[in-house]
Amino acid sequence: MTDTKKSLQDTMVHGDMTKKFLGYEAEHTSVLEMLTPFQGIQSFLRLPYQRDLEGVDISVYGIPSDISTSNRPGARFGPRAIREQSLLLGVYSDPFPPHKHSLRDNMKMVDYGDLAFEFGYVEELLRVSHEHIGRMVDAGTHTLGLGGDHLVTYPAIKEHARKHGPLSLIHFDAHSDDTNMGALHHGSMFWYACEENLIDPTRSIQIGVRHTLPEHDFNVLSGEDIIDMKGTEIAQRIREVVGDNPCYISLDVDGMDPAFTPGTGTPVPGGLTSMQQRQILWHLKGLNVVGADVVEVSPPYDPTGQTANIAAGCAIDLMHVLAESRKLNNK
Repeated sequence: MTDTKKSLQDTMVHGDMTKKFLGYEAEHTSVLEMLTPFQGIQSFLRLPYQRDLEGVDISVYGIPSDISTSNRPGARFGPRAIREQSLLLGVYSDPFPPHKHSLRDNMKMVDYGDLAFEFGYVEELLRVSHEHIGRMVDAGTHTLGLGGDHLVTYPAIKEHARKHGPLSLIHFDAHSDDTNMGALHHGSMFWYACEENLIDPTRSIQIGVRHTLPEHDFNVLSGEDIIDMKGTEIAQRIREVVGDNPCYISLDVDGMDPAFTPGTGTPVPGGLTSMQQRQILWHLKGLNVVGADVVEVSPPYDPTGQTANIAAGCAIDLMHVLAESRKLNNK
């Protein structure tokens, strides 16, 4: 081994660098295992994988389910793919541009892991999700979910509404998911959420809808409406609608055009660009956001990994939105 290589290895083992990423000093752990995307443990942003929620600001969790998918399955592989791409975007480059500050500087964050359930049973999916997301909410953490088909949003909204009352929903999607289809699944969960007073549709907004329209009185920016709008203009409209109400952001990747996110179950042409989507999220900082998720990533339909890459970028943006909300609520 040359002196240069030896020096690099010696200076990149143990100590403060591992503590920055893992939250503790890890013996016999090379920083190379954390900074190199294809090496090391695959947690979201290389956060510590734990279920002890004491003092935690933001909990990330995955729900690997496509049990209620109505078209193309595969979203069960979404959480793993998003985590993998987060290691490139948010670890190798920290902070992830255009954000100026590392989330690790002020926030205690964990990857809670996947909420495993007896696959094939919607009732079990909901029971397990309520149990674990309920733990996070009761511990006072903000939450970021990785899906999974869009049904996984329903238990998260229900648990947050239990604490905060009816929420404002900020919903990016090609579909309204507000349709009474006689059963709870990924195209009807917001209809049930409105009927159960978990969401206030008059203080909620759907962005990018261009396939199925809502049955409740949501504010809507359709796919046609947003064609000539900048992300900053869309964000301003969102802020006008939700105000200071506690809100939940749900980002279905099919809200973006399939030219950007082809790996999804129900793609519809004519959506947001990936840059529009991210720019909107950047300008939602300061809202009272209690939880968020990124859903409907189906890796089998995108062998390039592009969809998961964009989803991971949006998930990191949402982490910054949640962190800003956390700081404001703690003042």
